[in-house]
Amino acid sequence: MSTSKSKAKAPQSKVAPLSPQDIQQNYNRFQSDLQTLASKIGELEQEAEEHSLVLSTLDEVLAQEPDRKCFRMVGGVLVERTVKDVVPALQTNKDGILKVISTLAEQYKGREDEFEVFKRDYNIRPASAG
Repeated sequence: MSTSKSKAKAPQSKVAPLSPQDIQQNYNRFQSDLQTLASKIGELEQEAEEHSLVLSTLDEVLAQEPDRKCFRMVGGVLVERTVKDVVPALQTNKDGILKVISTLAEQYKGREDEFEVFKRDYNIRPASAG
């Protein structure tokens, strides 16, 4: 009978009982996953902003001198192209980055929802500071 009292901390819902160490590991894993996703989203948002800045600069040049040469880094190699060749490629890259950001944001939201359910199921509340 003493074992049922030790499991009294676990919720009585459909959740499998976990040891305190397993709960802590899962909690840390959720936090780590969310931090990783947030970091990646931040990096990609910065990259998309850089693409926007370059595109806004090149759009002015494209209107005046579409055959002007420009340089672009492709796979670590600097290649010479014309502005009219580079602008569509940059726009495609930016669109792809925005799609990835959207996908990662959905993953983040889903993971965050799972984390909230986990915290609710195991009655996890932040410790009061003080």
